[in-house]
Amino acid sequence: MNQSKRPQILVTGAAGALAQKVIALLRNDCNLVAVDFREQVYLGDDIPSYCIDFNKRGFEDLYRRYEFDGVIHLGRIISSQETRMRRYNANVLGTQRMLDLCHKYNIHQVVILSTYHVYGAVPYNPALIDEDAPLKAAGLSMDLIDSVELENLANISLWRFPELNITILRPCNIVGPGVRNSISTLLASQRAPVLAGFSPMMQFIHIDDMAEAIVLAWKKGQKGIYNVAPEDWVAYQHALKLCGCTRIPIPSIPPVLPKLILKTLNLRSFPPYLMSFFKYPVVIDGRLFAKEFDFRPKRSLKEIFRFYRENKNPV
Repeated sequence: MNQSKRPQILVTGAAGALAQKVIALLRNDCNLVAVDFREQVYLGDDIPSYCIDFNKRGFEDLYRRYEFDGVIHLGRIISSQETRMRRYNANVLGTQRMLDLCHKYNIHQVVILSTYHVYGAVPYNPALIDEDAPLKAAGLSMDLIDSVELENLANISLWRFPELNITILRPCNIVGPGVRNSISTLLASQRAPVLAGFSPMMQFIHIDDMAEAIVLAWKKGQKGIYNVAPEDWVAYQHALKLCGCTRIPIPSIPPVLPKLILKTLNLRSFPPYLMSFFKYPVVIDGRLFAKEFDFRPKRSLKEIFRFYRENKNPV
């Protein structure tokens, strides 16, 4: 393929395992530029990589230099990784800056990774949550406000700047090799705490399938908001059993719970908002994305759980 005819794509969050999977799938067909505000990563001589704060001038310089055709925004950070203010600066102000630059430089396609956590975990959620459901998370936890505001910004730009062709993806729990989120840590642990009397239904998508979903969203370029999830789900405690975890029941006492989990797993931090997701099911309806993008996950729950069963973290 003629290099000059290949689309130029900016991929944010390049230090993450998911972004690197996406880059691997696109590198033969696109000219890629990788960015992360946490660290610079080497992805090969053919892919320029930068460590730049999205709110700094150097970020705009990349738009001028490379004349991007599209942006795949995977740079959202989760609450267990940074302080609340740093998360807000990165997730909200950084996303606002990215969208403003996309409008300024006539970008014609943007894919934004969100999360199913924006729906919030409450006892009166519907059995299957579609894309029109309200985003309740901001009213339930301060730690999810930045995730909801990120989505609100993307939604405003989706309708205000239709020429950007923004696609917002809300995946269920992303798990698998290289994933370092809280749920993956639990599945990989030898011993996993569970709330006594609770075992909500959960959904899991393999990182390889999620990377393929993002690439499909980029290639089709159909704007809108889409849940991304398989059509099967499993009770949380049963998932732990299938992963070979020893389940440790603990009382659901809010002030004590996060400390018990930290002590059990020997972790430095654990997002308190996840407590409600271990109580109440949040099962999202992924049929719209499956239909519009002809998407079917290839990795089964059996394969996902086998990986964690065979790759346990040391105690």
